[in-house]
Amino acid sequence: MINVLLVEDQCLVRSGLRALLDREPDINIVGEATDGEEAVRIACELQPDLVLMDIKLPKVDGIEATRQIKEAHSNVEVLVLSAYEDDETVFQAIQAGASGYVLKDITPTNLVRAIRAVRAGMSTVHPGITRKLLERISLMARARTPGAAPIHSDGLTDREVEILVGIAKGASSRELAAKLFVSESTVKSHLRTIYRKINVRDRSQAVAYAIRKGFVR
Repeated sequence: MINVLLVEDQCLVRSGLRALLDREPDINIVGEATDGEEAVRIACELQPDLVLMDIKLPKVDGIEATRQIKEAHSNVEVLVLSAYEDDETVFQAIQAGASGYVLKDITPTNLVRAIRAVRAGMSTVHPGITRKLLERISLMARARTPGAAPIHSDGLTDREVEILVGIAKGASSRELAAKLFVSESTVKSHLRTIYRKINVRDRSQAVAYAIRKGFVR
């Protein structure tokens, strides 16, 4: 059973989401919030499996609410459901700790799939947004100061930092393996170790971590 907290300030939209998700046998709506401040409080009280988060909210916006929820309870997943797809909003949401970002024009079936995917530990981002996000990361990586030494943290080795920077630049495991002259399974093993050391669950969260910590700029 996936326990979900709905965060949406528009009553009609919130009611529609509840009606949709109540039909799913493996999804349980444990609470609702109409602003970011309330979302943080209820999430801390109930500790749901997943928060379905709007971005534009009264009092505290969805990005800041996501950040506060993840800082207090890292095991609570956040899936952003928003009408906004501008680069900065998406980027900030991922940096804040959201495991997924989908648009409000998503079909009901795909929304349910996204909820299940995020709960299973996968990152879910609208295809058009994914492209923009990777482009933004690539630009930041290219703008990195030449010769700047990365600041090692959380016990990462030089090779792990190299792989972390590689995925932040958009490289696949296969591409990294070819570049580093190792097997793809070795790269994947390093990635699992990196995720554990920096306390993230997937590639998108690791990329956000790399940018936040200054491995790429």
